[in-house]
Amino acid sequence: MEIGISAARSRLSALIAAAQRGERVFITKRGEPAVELVACPEPQEKPKGDFFSRLKAARKRLGVKDVPLEEARKLIAEFDDPAFSREVLGLGDDWEPYVRDDAVGRWPSRSRDGEA
Repeated sequence: MEIGISAARSRLSALIAAAQRGERVFITKRGEPAVELVACPEPQEKPKGDFFSRLKAARKRLGVKDVPLEEARKLIAEFDDPAFSREVLGLGDDWEPYVRDDAVGRWPSRSRDGEA
């Protein structure tokens, strides 16, 4: 369908409805097509439910099986190894985390030799 700008102004609602039905709607300027009116794509449906129900659905979809509580605790205990974490991060045994000095209100600066 082709329609001039002045006619399109008065029939805009009908033109939008036609475009939403899938019709090709061209608005012309001095007899030449100037723009095509097209419908927006359908919005994707947002996931419903809280985080845990969506997580459960994702685990089911991916085939992830539940782990018994005792086995999960054992895995967590095996993973929680500070020495392993220091090795992975490339930190020596003498490494100490920065501690915020709240009296000053800032993080301490460190020199190249590791002294504060």
